[in-house]
Order: sequence, then structure tokens, then C-alpha cells
Amino acid sequence: MNVKSTAVQAEERRGRFASSPPSRPEAGHRSAADFAALTKPRVMMLAVFTALVGMSIAPARPDALTTLAAVIAIAAGAGSAGVLNMWYDADIDAVMSRTAKRPIPLGRISQFEALVLGLVLGGLAVMVLAWATNLTAAALLAGTILFYVVVYTAWLKRMTPQNIVIGGAAGALPPLVGWAAATGQIELEPLTLFLIIFLWTPPHFWALALNRTDDYARAGVPMLPVVAGRAATTRQILIYSGLLALASELPWAIGFAGTMYGAIVAIGGAIFLILAVRLDRSVEADPRTAQRLFVFSIAYLFVLFAALLIDHRGEHSSFVRASQNRCHQLQRGLTCAMVYLRSS
Repeated sequence: MNVKSTAVQAEERRGRFASSPPSRPEAGHRSAADFAALTKPRVMMLAVFTALVGMSIAPARPDALTTLAAVIAIAAGAGSAGVLNMWYDADIDAVMSRTAKRPIPLGRISQFEALVLGLVLGGLAVMVLAWATNLTAAALLAGTILFYVVVYTAWLKRMTPQNIVIGGAAGALPPLVGWAAATGQIELEPLTLFLIIFLWTPPHFWALALNRTDDYARAGVPMLPVVAGRAATTRQILIYSGLLALASELPWAIGFAGTMYGAIVAIGGAIFLILAVRLDRSVEADPRTAQRLFVFSIAYLFVLFAALLIDHRGEHSSFVRASQNRCHQLQRGLTCAMVYLRSS
């Protein structure tokens, strides 16, 4: 199956979905939990957590009230992206077993309601963040929502097996939003956090997709395992896992994090690589191997950001001074790495 055929299939399904009478949710069955499910709470939690870390480790720390307003705005922005994603993907969600029980395919919430909710949440989120912090942070949040909904959901997801690679930029932006909310600037330190999440996204989602290949093929979504097969996917997972392990040490290398962070990330990166190597070398398509990597990838990112946050407690000033002395030395190397990734 090639990219063109999967895209055509997805468009045909979308046409059939649009031409069928829309399901009207029954008022007695609609609940607050249904609307909450539209916001993708687990994805929202990850976005809020990484943004909060970015805000907490920035040189300038906002007061508690500003921090609370910023967190609420970022959560609403992440929720808006999730709602609009489910609004647009209602046709393919209906044919995938993993997503068939979402509120829109079940008819508990209409697509129109989801669209209105997503737009209102997104608009309020950007306005609140601009009011509570600054325009730079608000612009980054707006860009994150638009990138996820327009570039990833509406364009890349149905057109290319590199959808997760490029679209992963949306999920990598929250630390930049948090840092900008505190400082009003975009600097090298949060860009390293962006790079970490950007490189983490492909192995994380491809490990999940390996066990959902039939689902994605049925929906006409050209995920890498559908288009390129299992062997090519596991090889790409291994490559990105190695790049992730290296990039995860950048905060320590530029003096932005201390020894504790460097040690924890080195251990976590080694485990990540071991799981990726086992997945790549597995002869048979054992779903447990991919599932272990998927589950560990979630824990890895949370532990990495938690270690970064803890590492900055009581030592924030020394890290900033060290960062200023060493950032210039490694900035050129980081730029080269980014260029390489874009060209690969």
C-alpha cells in the first residue's frame, strides 16, 4: 500500500461519513465526561507538565497567580487542539477500533458541538495567556494549536508516513511556551527541550502503531508500519532512539542541568536503546516487544523532565551561569544537528 492509495481511501471514507446523516447525541446520554474526553486528557497532561517545567526552570520565575493562569491557558490550548483533532478525524475514528468509542463516533457529541468547543477553548486560551504573560507565549500557543490541527491533522496525517516526524513539532512546543511565558523570549535552553520531545515522538508513536497496523490500514492512514512494513519501522525507531539518547544529554552538556540529571538520563537512554534494539532484532511480530517500548517511552519523558525540574531546585543560578559560558561553544553543533535531522 502506497501513500497515494491510503490518502485516496481516507478521502473516500471521509466523503461517505460526511454524506451520511449526522448522529444526534441524546441529551440524556451526553455528559461532562464526554466533553472532557474530547480534550485528550492524557495528552493534555503531558503538554501541561512539560510547559510547567519550561516555566519553572526559566531564569525569570512568574508569581503564583501568573503561573496558575498560564497553566490553565496552556491546558485549554492543548485541550482545544485535541477537540479539533477529534472533530476533523471523526470519519477515520469511526473505523478504527482504538478510537471507535470516542464521543463523536458514538454519536454522544455532534461534530458541530466539537468544532465550537475547540474554537472557543483555543481562542480563550490564547487571549488568557497573552493577558497573563506576554504576546510571545500567546503566539507560540496559537502556533502550536494551528500546527497540530492544520499541518498535522488536516494535512500530514493522511498524506505521508512522515506525519508523526513532522507533526511531532506540535507536541514539542509546550516547553517553549512555558519558557516564553516566564521570560518573553525564545532561547537555546528550551530549544534543547523542544529537540528532545521532537526526537522522542517518532519511536513513541511508531511503537504504538506497530500493534495497530490493521487499524491504520483500514482507516487509510499511511503510518510508517502500513506503508514501509515492520522491519523498516523498527529500524527507524532504533535510529531515532539513538538520536534521542544523545539529545537528552544536551541540557547537561550546555551546563543547563547538573550531574544528577545527566546520570538519570544516561541510564534511561540506555534502557530506551536496549528496548529499541530488542524490537529491531525480534524476528516475529511480538506485540509485547513494541508495547514495552511504548510504555517505557512515556515513563522516560516524564522522568527526564522531572529530573530536570528537581535538578534545578536550589541550583538554578549556577546552572544559568554555566549555561551562559558553555552555550556558545555548543550552539553551532546543535544547529548542525537540527540541519541534519531536517535533511534526513
